[in-house]
Amino acid sequence: MAIENSGTLALLIDGDNVSSKIVVGLMPEIATYGTASVKRIYGDWTGPNLKGWKECLLEHSIQPIQQFAYTTGKNATDGAMIIDAMDLLYTGRFSGFCIISSDSDFARLAARIREQGVTVYGFGERKTPRPFITACDKFVYFDVLNAQAAQAEEAAAPAQNPAQAKPAAAKATPKKGGLNKAARDMLTKAIVATADEDGRANLAQVGAHLAKQAPDFDARNYGFPRLSDLVKSSGIVDVERAPDNPKTILVRLKKA
Repeated sequence: MAIENSGTLALLIDGDNVSSKIVVGLMPEIATYGTASVKRIYGDWTGPNLKGWKECLLEHSIQPIQQFAYTTGKNATDGAMIIDAMDLLYTGRFSGFCIISSDSDFARLAARIREQGVTVYGFGERKTPRPFITACDKFVYFDVLNAQAAQAEEAAAPAQNPAQAKPAAAKATPKKGGLNKAARDMLTKAIVATADEDGRANLAQVGAHLAKQAPDFDARNYGFPRLSDLVKSSGIVDVERAPDNPKTILVRLKKA
């Protein structure tokens, strides 16, 4: 799926509910959508919970925003983050917002930003409530980012003698597999909706339609790096290149 990467973004992180371990995969992913000119993380920095984040703020030029917990059991961080997001929205400087949280409290914020015609990219855990996911234009799960970061680290590591190599720790990475019925149905509907009279559809348009159906639809969730790899393995689609532009991929549902 083609991604516009020329926009100016605001990156807002719910530090109280997000582990610093995701930053390695998060920053390269955000760079594919645009340039984050504002990068802020919110939390109570007087406590020990954000120690992991303190070690990577300077490296990634992320500004920490202090928010005291006024009452036990109440999260004041969400309110501060929402207020700042609205202030930034009204400046009119940003084409997109990246909201890093698994909290459903940000669903209305995401919807409000989109009402202004600004794109919202959400990032969170698999347990993220559906209302927040569907309020975003695109939603990416943390485990997908972690898997990509691990693969990049392995590719960059110097070759080792197999006899000297240490056994790698098991990683929870998405495995390649067949699409479930819901995913096949979404893919079928997207192709039908974007196909021409001959039944052929531009894969980029199919990807855009899928994102509108389900913001968290991502080939990487099924173990494939690109949408083109996913459709080729789906078993329900014929894939070809456009005669006038070999870079354009066309897909058509196989005849029953």
